[in-house]
Amino acid sequence: MTAPPTTMETARRVATTASPPAADRAQRQDAAHEASAAAQPTPQGTAHEAPRTARPSEPRALTAGALAVGVDDVPQVLERCRALVRPALEEAVGRLHPWVGEMAAYSFGWCEVGGAPGVASGGKGVRQALAVLGAEAAGAPERAGVAAAVAVELVHTFSLLHDDIMDGDGDRRGRPTVWKAYGTGPAVLAGDALFALAVETLAAQPGGAGAVRTLSVALGDLVRGQADDLLFTDRPWTGPERVRPEEYRAMAEHKTGALLGCAAALGAVLGGAGPETVAALDRAGRHLGVAFQIVDDVLGIWGDPRVTGKPVHGDLREGKKTFPVLVALGSPMGGRIADLLESGDAPETAATLIEEAGGRSAALAEARRHITTVETALADVPSTARAAGELRSLLRYLVRRDV
Repeated sequence: MTAPPTTMETARRVATTASPPAADRAQRQDAAHEASAAAQPTPQGTAHEAPRTARPSEPRALTAGALAVGVDDVPQVLERCRALVRPALEEAVGRLHPWVGEMAAYSFGWCEVGGAPGVASGGKGVRQALAVLGAEAAGAPERAGVAAAVAVELVHTFSLLHDDIMDGDGDRRGRPTVWKAYGTGPAVLAGDALFALAVETLAAQPGGAGAVRTLSVALGDLVRGQADDLLFTDRPWTGPERVRPEEYRAMAEHKTGALLGCAAALGAVLGGAGPETVAALDRAGRHLGVAFQIVDDVLGIWGDPRVTGKPVHGDLREGKKTFPVLVALGSPMGGRIADLLESGDAPETAATLIEEAGGRSAALAEARRHITTVETALADVPSTARAAGELRSLLRYLVRRDV
């Protein structure tokens, strides 16, 4: 279904419908900032301590101990960063062609098809927050990271619009995806517009040339990761052409980690940070992306549907080549597991065999290893105690199931 174009005035009104008055918004920003600073606990553990208290049989074991430190305060941090970034994001979307702007507003949850005010969730804004905190970690004021946050959010949304088309996904966050609501061609156009707008946003900033280079590297990696992920689908479960765990790690770093690392690094670039700090933040985000993807894989097979919102063994039913599966296929049970996956029969049996073959425990151990690397990378970032605490808490939060 293709919606008729709205006027520019309507598009801008749609984008700002859910926004509080500027003065009230500023008060909420200050209050959220103060509350977050006051509530932020001092880190008491590190990721490498988790295996001593964790039970590998439970996906949530990954977030036990160290990962619980400060995590409960993260919603306040996210709200502070969203409130800071939202006006600039609205202003950027308001510069688009009205019809394209409506599709962008729809994807952010600001409106429904045709421009009526929307009530859908636009996501938690974790990449926005990483950009703002990256700037603060560099010693710059939070506003220095706003343009980076806008650019990363635009690019993230662009990637979702195109991913939904490539994957054939008809729903996102409980309502039709953009291509389902407006058509495939319009959705591609909207994604392209968001990408162009992201580059324009960064290029207009002081130090924009370096920021655009950082974004370009991340985008190249994102495309590479998406290409590998699509090609994995047609590769066999067994034999010399099967997908290896190391190939999966590279795919996950590119597809998921590149943009997370870019978000934090872009904030630091616009905040005037040195190359060492920028590189450390990018490295932390990339390893975080691998951990996040692997945790998602574990929950895609063994997660509680009441928590994940997905059917039990959903990834097995869809034949996805996830990390636990790839590890198990390399075990002596690999042939039997491959036969079950090939036939699509008995996903419950396949899940049991994958766990017995060590796929689940190996996946959780791999995710813990990447989280430890995240902590190591962040130790190389000179920053204030509050900025460091918030950044660490946010990164840990991202591997919790409720993201």
